[in-house]
Amino acid sequence: MSLAFVNALECKEPHSDEIWSVAWTANNTAVSASADGTVKQWDSTSGQASMSRPPHNLAIVSLSVSPDGKYALYNGLDGTTCLWDLQTDTVVGRHESYDRSAVQGAEPSYSVSLNPKGTTYAGTSSSGNVNIYSANPDSFGTREAILASGRNRHGMHCVHSPDGARVALSNEAGQVFIFDLESEALTSTYSSHAMCVRSLAWSYDGQLLLTASDDKRLILHDVRSTPSGKPGSGAVATLTGHSSWVLSTSISPDGRLAVSGSADKTIKVWDLSARAAVSTLQESGEVWSVSWSPKPPAPGSAGAFISGGQDGHVRWWRSAGASG
Repeated sequence: MSLAFVNALECKEPHSDEIWSVAWTANNTAVSASADGTVKQWDSTSGQASMSRPPHNLAIVSLSVSPDGKYALYNGLDGTTCLWDLQTDTVVGRHESYDRSAVQGAEPSYSVSLNPKGTTYAGTSSSGNVNIYSANPDSFGTREAILASGRNRHGMHCVHSPDGARVALSNEAGQVFIFDLESEALTSTYSSHAMCVRSLAWSYDGQLLLTASDDKRLILHDVRSTPSGKPGSGAVATLTGHSSWVLSTSISPDGRLAVSGSADKTIKVWDLSARAAVSTLQESGEVWSVSWSPKPPAPGSAGAFISGGQDGHVRWWRSAGASG
């Protein structure tokens, strides 16, 4: 079976440099973070920018949006982390994670993830740790915990499980780690990839984790946690078909499909049960970020997602039906 997706909309005023991260919010807006130093919110009906933060002096490398669509957490290349209130268009939290004069042993954040519960956020570092910080505006950026992977390799991506109980970390060496936040324990380590893992995506039920790597593969992991604490079975499927680095991935709300963006200038949609690509879309440049709509698809539809990449455009893609 194959699925057809059409480019239904394109943003009206693109970024002046490549987009490194996009997120489709619960309020049906899109948020994008770019190497041009700006973060923008877009209307998903018109493609017009509805809000934009003044340019940071360096690229914005990471973006995380709260499940209710009210807040966007973003991080600059220098490690400046900001919490943006999307209802009032104000920055309600700002933390310079690189400032060692304020905190002994401070580590500049790279990838950041807002806990779905809203009280904390996670940040990766070059030392292989995940630092947990307060997301409360009154104490924003106060370090509350250090989760150590035991590997002194740069943390490429971190993302919380949908229930906020766990956080996953990937590093430049291809390893993936899962931590339990309550116990602050490292519960699982996966070495399924031979090269850098740039993106991680949880299924909405928290049972699966999809990893995207420079080795041109995506690997689906069973990461179910049992009452006994025994981890899931690990790698259960490998998705191949990209001809260059896989830069980003996202799983649909119903768990049936995944989407991936690659340096090969294509977007692929995957049927997770069939372990196969069901759609390939050609882009004009490298695709650095993809994000499914959090709204469950209508009956008979495969849903919709957004993409961002080298040409600075946010694009909305919608299902146009299936063919046998």
